[in-house]
Amino acid sequence: MSQKKSAPEESTHQEDWAQISTRIAERSQRLIADFVSRNANDPSKAMNMGMADAMNIGSAFMDLTAKMMTDPQKMMDAQMNLWNGYMDLWRNTTLKMMGQDAETGIEPAKDDRRFKDDAWKENQIFDFIKQSYLLTSRWMEATVADVDGMDAHTQRKVAFYTKQFVDAIAPTNFAHTNPEVLRATVESNGENLVKGLEHLLQDLEKGKGRLRVSMTDESAFSVGENVAATPGKVVFQNKMLQLIQYSPTTDKVKETPILIIPPWINKFYILDLREKNSLVKWLTDQGYTTFIVSWINPDESMADTNFEDYMLDGAVAAKNAVLDATGAKKTHAVGYCIGGTLLAATLAYLKAKKDDSIASATYFVAMTDFTEVGDLRVFIDDEQLKSLDQRMADAGGYLDAADMATSFNMLRANDLIWSFVVNNYLLGKEPFPFDLLYWNSDSTRMPRAMHTYYLRNMYVENNLAKPGALTLGGVPIDLRSITVPTYMISCKEDHIAPWVSTFEGTKLFKGPVRFVLSASGHIAGIVNPPAANKYCYWTNEKGAKTSDAWLKGATEHPGSWWTDWDSWLEPMSGKAVAARKPGSGKLKAIENAPGSYVKARAV
Repeated sequence: MSQKKSAPEESTHQEDWAQISTRIAERSQRLIADFVSRNANDPSKAMNMGMADAMNIGSAFMDLTAKMMTDPQKMMDAQMNLWNGYMDLWRNTTLKMMGQDAETGIEPAKDDRRFKDDAWKENQIFDFIKQSYLLTSRWMEATVADVDGMDAHTQRKVAFYTKQFVDAIAPTNFAHTNPEVLRATVESNGENLVKGLEHLLQDLEKGKGRLRVSMTDESAFSVGENVAATPGKVVFQNKMLQLIQYSPTTDKVKETPILIIPPWINKFYILDLREKNSLVKWLTDQGYTTFIVSWINPDESMADTNFEDYMLDGAVAAKNAVLDATGAKKTHAVGYCIGGTLLAATLAYLKAKKDDSIASATYFVAMTDFTEVGDLRVFIDDEQLKSLDQRMADAGGYLDAADMATSFNMLRANDLIWSFVVNNYLLGKEPFPFDLLYWNSDSTRMPRAMHTYYLRNMYVENNLAKPGALTLGGVPIDLRSITVPTYMISCKEDHIAPWVSTFEGTKLFKGPVRFVLSASGHIAGIVNPPAANKYCYWTNEKGAKTSDAWLKGATEHPGSWWTDWDSWLEPMSGKAVAARKPGSGKLKAIENAPGSYVKARAV
């Protein structure tokens, strides 16, 4: 009886799926046709499919192939290792299907969140797909890493782009091999795929033909309202920056103010996202008169703006404005990432000028010695710099914000690219509103002259670490002349400024240096308020000559490093004085924080 019913039910089910597939195809065609019609006559939105190999990847893999061909025995051994791995996988899978015990086989790394769905373990087919992928991808990465005769830069580039390839072909990134996507497709009658296509076309349109994957619901945030909302005033501005002074939250404040110099690659408000995780709000609550630089978002008119301009019209001008606004004789200075690199150069410049108005220097994940810069090195060599310079010239004299964002996202592709591809395009879900990712999408342009100078002199030639190799403002820059007390905070999982590299900066300064290591990465390790009680940090009171020795002798502390920094900073901050209201001093208020410069979006 049940067999007779199954046929029409199966037929009806097939007809339903046929209708659903037809409807999905029709809607998809309409969406694509609508996208094409809106962009057909706009050359700026056309995808550049004929783009040259600007990153010189092709020649790197040609070199890899040539070197591999010189040792055919090693290639045969590698192929045999892969074959043996598959034989073990097939045997274990067969035993499991027969109901027998078998080895678990290949498991993803503990921090690999791609295979968190239960089906990857419980369903034997998906378990086989998962293990097959992990076996092959690990074999590929191990094989290219074991090729002799390549120079170190080419080897790193090949390894990096091999990792990009294996991340891209993961079964989680395809609808037919992702169990979560298959379930969503059945449950929604394919609506997830249609919605995903809508998201894809919207992102292409937002990127003007270049795919700009949405990481968050950008409509959920407004600068000055629910991010960058700490009360304050812009008290100084010039062609490079606006300087924000924050309103005090205590009756008395410490005599020495704080000036924060953020990177100009992104907006300053990573340090002022929301009240509960705002560093500037926390500093004002501790009684510090807090200032922060809001850099301008450069356009074509600033093509010739160079690193020296960022120092003289940026860091030095901001420092002078802080002293004018408060009447203080000295200020603490903080530099985040490239802002820290600028701070180090500025301190050497001020030392040569016999200017001692900086009381202390704090570096947030900042590079001063660029001997080893991690995977960012793969984007920087002579061929790529020439190509990049030409692209900046063609674009009007600046590096497009999307180029910089793509490079940083590739350093953590599974977290910052592919997870959103699956969520937005395959599952058809709306991006989750997340303030940090909203900030991450609010990147800025880089002036051609500054960016070329920075990459060449820092990343390629490491001139900042060489006494007198750079001249800024007519002054030979020597970091070894810096004698102010220094606090350096780095992050253990930082992919942008690896902590073993930032540690090298402790050897450059003549004054006392306190090096602290936070858990987590470039952003989360810094934006870690004490109230959150997350992560931990390490200190080493005895110091060490190498990063390995420092970590071996370090003591782990629970919670945020902010309290350690405050304990270091407070004794150097002078007596208590009456709270300073922004605009009440020598510098008058220009407009409310966060100012107008921060609201100029690149895309």
